[in-house]
Amino acid sequence: MLNIKIALTVLASLLTFSAQGIVIRHDVADEKYAATIEDFPPLATLYAIGVHGTLISPQWVVTAGHTIFCMEPGDKIKVGYHWAEVEARYAHADYKLDGENDIALIKLKKPMLAVKPAKLYRQSDESHQDIWFIGSGGTGTGIEGQTISYKENNGKLRKAQNRIEDVSTREVSFTFDENDKALPLEGVSGNADSGGPAYKLIGNDYYLYGISSRNDSYFKDVGEYGVNEVYSRVSYHATWVDNVMANDTAYISKHTTQERFAQDNIKDKLDKACEIIGFK
Repeated sequence: MLNIKIALTVLASLLTFSAQGIVIRHDVADEKYAATIEDFPPLATLYAIGVHGTLISPQWVVTAGHTIFCMEPGDKIKVGYHWAEVEARYAHADYKLDGENDIALIKLKKPMLAVKPAKLYRQSDESHQDIWFIGSGGTGTGIEGQTISYKENNGKLRKAQNRIEDVSTREVSFTFDENDKALPLEGVSGNADSGGPAYKLIGNDYYLYGISSRNDSYFKDVGEYGVNEVYSRVSYHATWVDNVMANDTAYISKHTTQERFAQDNIKDKLDKACEIIGFK
């Protein structure tokens, strides 16, 4: 009974993950949004319930800071179709829950050579570029927002388009448009896919533009038309990523943290929560 209660608490907390999954247009058939790993091979999945990251080097996955609360050395994650073991994790030292700098790195114990990593987008011209999302979290349409939970979605991947409309120093953001303003496969995030990519295929390479962070529209439900989604800006954080991956110990000591960023309602039962949602 205790495990059931903890599981319900954990799942309720995860359902508050403020961005992620794919919610689609009401006037486009769901099957047109269907995706597979081949649509974004470097996609990483951190937990049995979902939550994502991106392989950016054979031994490194980048994700959101608020996703790593259960990541510990020895844990298993999936990269594409392949299993990988976690060696270490590093979150941005300036991150606070629901704030900027929502980025973290997961180091793998062994290089993942079966998957070609994505590249970091390093230019500062993201504004008004069209990008893609991919995820397996909650879904629905823009009229009602998310109506199907990540559990009911049962791991089905979808991809959707959107346009970068706002660029601040550390973040990029998108709005879920409808009708004539919308892209053909317009969509936004639902729940339980935090850390997922905003990406673009350029030539033969996938470029990572953003990392799913949160919803900042207080008067819109998750996935409702008009909702605004915020992603951590990869071009700004590329230097942080480079220095951590280079094993710059002085930089790591100053600019990363081992804080797990657990939601308040699971902090006192975090280890048990991680047993429930982690890959067995």
